[in-house]
Amino acid sequence: MPNVTISIEEKILKASRAYAKEHGLSLNALIREMLSRTVSRSSTHWIDECYAFMDSLKANSRGKKWDRNDLYDL
Repeated sequence: MPNVTISIEEKILKASRAYAKEHGLSLNALIREMLSRTVSRSSTHWIDECYAFMDSLKANSRGKKWDRNDLYDL
């Protein structure tokens, strides 16, 4: 696998290393995963991820109905 050299601000590098560690990844693995997702993602892939995430929450509105005006109350 070829090596690539990049420049990253110290603050971003530190946060990236912490994020990778929290998720059980090396920094290299995190960067590879992010690049892979970015360049191979279809234009609607993110929508599928959003719906999958919402489905995983198992939330319940308890019958509450929302309308457009409710959004402006937030």
